[in-house]
Amino acid sequence: MAPETPLSILTQAEQELLSPDLTNPIEYRKSGLSLNHIIGCPLDCSYCVRHIFNNYEMKAPRALLTDEEAVERLVNHQYFQNSITPIQIFNRATDPFLPSVKPHTLRVLELLNKRGLTNHVLVITRWKVEPDDCVILNSFENIRVTVLVTYSGIDNDKIEPVDSSIAVSSLRTLFEHSRRYRCILYWRPIVPGLNDTPEHIERAKQVANFAHATVFTGLFYRDEIADYYRTNGLPEPYDTVARRKILPEELENKILAHFDDLPDSNTPLFRKTSCAVSYAHELPDYNGHYGIRELCDICPTSQLKRCAADWKVPDAKVIAELTNKLGATSEAKITDRAVVVSGLDESRRYYMQHSLGYQIHDAAKPHRFRQHGRAAIGWDEEGEEK
Repeated sequence: MAPETPLSILTQAEQELLSPDLTNPIEYRKSGLSLNHIIGCPLDCSYCVRHIFNNYEMKAPRALLTDEEAVERLVNHQYFQNSITPIQIFNRATDPFLPSVKPHTLRVLELLNKRGLTNHVLVITRWKVEPDDCVILNSFENIRVTVLVTYSGIDNDKIEPVDSSIAVSSLRTLFEHSRRYRCILYWRPIVPGLNDTPEHIERAKQVANFAHATVFTGLFYRDEIADYYRTNGLPEPYDTVARRKILPEELENKILAHFDDLPDSNTPLFRKTSCAVSYAHELPDYNGHYGIRELCDICPTSQLKRCAADWKVPDAKVIAELTNKLGATSEAKITDRAVVVSGLDESRRYYMQHSLGYQIHDAAKPHRFRQHGRAAIGWDEEGEEK
């Protein structure tokens, strides 16, 4: 089921003009190995991470290599593990359901499924999903497909030109036709003063009725994005930038207060993507968040039982072997919450995390109690380190 009219492949000379981060089609992120061999997007969301790669002005999607070559590289990646490694498709530099990109998205899914893989495969979109797409998504009997539909409810079209009604329509279509795949309301970015009124939150809660689960999160606000806001006269959401997503404590409390029937409601809400995805497929969390128990206070009882039954502190000998093999620069510290290591980049930490089903933290970037791995903005920066 190859695309009838595949996207043209960027020449070597064209690729040399791109950020090196964009020309590498595979990156290990927290939610898995991320495959991004198609780049370029016309949707113009002001906070898009493409600003970071100096690629925001590339509106017409192009390919770096064929779908077949991309899948071959993915499954032969040094950190790929059959049935274990989560996979993400086109989540960094385009939207997987744009008309010219969608045939490639479905082709990649087909190629992965034909290999008999049972890995999680995450597809994140804010664009149009049609009933015919759902038929194809339901046809994949091996891979565990989850479509996460990005919805913010932001009314300012200078910040988000794509009307949120498109996401609502896609989510309803996905939910009504789901058989094998699952769909998640990806409620993001939530920003104080922009889309956090009681009306915005209530609207999102109603939209959540058309999803198997909902995950909420804040805004990536990096230097490149802040520069774009200033240059274009957009209201700056924060006074400073941050490496991690920003979701202040007051905003989280406001959201949780509105979802007052947690944890065992009909519209389950999660702080982490992997928690929502795992719940939707009735599996334990593949990121091992159960050790960070304050994350779990909003989780459904059924999911807590799954995670508790699967979660265990890894053996010290196994950790020592892994960290030595991967090049850690000091002995790992093992707690009942996480393994804390030094000298390992994100790729190697996430490889360990998915291999063990246990949180792996960087000693140089400590996680603070109840901040849930977010930026310290809007939280007590002196909070206890965990």
